[in-house]
Amino acid sequence: MTANKAKMILEKDFKVGEIDNRIYGSFIEHLGRAVYGGVFEPNHPEADENGFRKDVINLVRELQVPLVRYPGGNFVSGYNWEDGVGPVESRPRRLDLAWRTTETNEVGTNEFMKWAKLVGADVNMAVNLGTRGIDAARNLVEYCNHPGGSYYSDLRASHGVKEPYNIKTWCLGNEMDGPWQIGHKTAAEYGRIAQEAAKVMKWVDPSIELVACGSSHRNMPTFADWEATVLDHTYDHVDYISLHQYYGNQSNDVANYLALSLEMDDFISSVISIADYVKAKKRSKKKINLSFDEWNVWYHSNENDKLIEPWSIAPHQLEDIYNFEDALLVGCMLITMLKHADRLKIACLAQLVNVIAPIMTEDNGPAWKQTIFYPYMHTSVYGRGVSLNPIVSSPKYDSKDFTDVPYLESTAVYNEEKEQLTIFAVNRHLEEGLLLECDIRNFEDYQVVEHIVLENDDIKAENSAEKQKVEPHTNGNAEWKDGIITAVLPKLSWNVIRLEKR
Repeated sequence: MTANKAKMILEKDFKVGEIDNRIYGSFIEHLGRAVYGGVFEPNHPEADENGFRKDVINLVRELQVPLVRYPGGNFVSGYNWEDGVGPVESRPRRLDLAWRTTETNEVGTNEFMKWAKLVGADVNMAVNLGTRGIDAARNLVEYCNHPGGSYYSDLRASHGVKEPYNIKTWCLGNEMDGPWQIGHKTAAEYGRIAQEAAKVMKWVDPSIELVACGSSHRNMPTFADWEATVLDHTYDHVDYISLHQYYGNQSNDVANYLALSLEMDDFISSVISIADYVKAKKRSKKKINLSFDEWNVWYHSNENDKLIEPWSIAPHQLEDIYNFEDALLVGCMLITMLKHADRLKIACLAQLVNVIAPIMTEDNGPAWKQTIFYPYMHTSVYGRGVSLNPIVSSPKYDSKDFTDVPYLESTAVYNEEKEQLTIFAVNRHLEEGLLLECDIRNFEDYQVVEHIVLENDDIKAENSAEKQKVEPHTNGNAEWKDGIITAVLPKLSWNVIRLEKR
């Protein structure tokens, strides 16, 4: 047994809020091998009649990804959407200045929409507010969503797509606060163009929802002022403000690394506060929610990316190979987002295939699961319903940058319709197991049906096409007795405890 002990109380009526399934979204950008060699490889043995890899499609379906952001990312700030429609043989090759590669435009809007339908995902479409603006944005909405009888809707029909796509979620540009961005703007400049683009996009289709760009990350010098200024301009026209954040363990300090989700939690709370400040300032009844549309671990590939030949086509770029500790942090980040399900409605793990991704492919070879695939898959599949607000007491530790870090990072999701209760839990302790006692007396007649555990003796263990060193097992020891669940969470482990009504 273990000396460390944590307690949790779950009540059906202690709710954070209904979980929007889009919180399990992801992202495909025209970057590296995300598109070409990732989702699309016409000469691959597994390619379908459209050139899409069926092995990748099956893995995306396994993740049950509800929403995919497209086509960028930094890429979108220099992208002409018209380059990616119409006959493929007539499409231009362009220099992509964002990633210093050559874009062939073999895959564009219609191809990607076809792929999204195959994997069962909706699309979160981004418009270019870098080199383009209001006109291109409204025309793309017309092309995608207008039924017919206008120039761009008829153009879509002439491209073989008679019925509109009815894309509901749209991003107003990408990271426009960043000096690295094509068409970088001040908060006031971006706020004005985002306001006007939002206005006319909703004139074309009043049913769409719009995401305004927040800060590229919380350490930007303009953070907070940027959000406040942008929302000051756009508040009446948009529905979400975006957050972006990536983490890495450059200092090889595991205890500190696994505490980074506390920083993520504070970031989310801060943006909610800023949005509500603008609401109060405007005396508005409208509530702005959050879209965390870029989040992940990203640091492993930084040195390799410096060696890429400029203007190559679909190079091996941003191909982080994730290890076991990365999977634990991703699990902590997913739990953190579920804790804010009342306001955080959209999130996009960046990205989905090959580029800082849970799914990797070999050129002309197999597709395989990275370590981070598993916590992402578990929450997406079992984390649908209502996010509960558990009362948790846990022993704590201090690290280099954080104090009072709980060894237990945990939350729970209740699906009343399916009569299921799922507990997600990470034990951050580097050396010892953690005894969890969870009081669920409010959930009468529920029983443990499965205790999934992701653990590994090697914190740096990685998966590859040849060998899956990091995989979950179902030998967890959670048990129910007299309304109490007890389980030993192994040291450094991701746990999914699933209960169903008897």
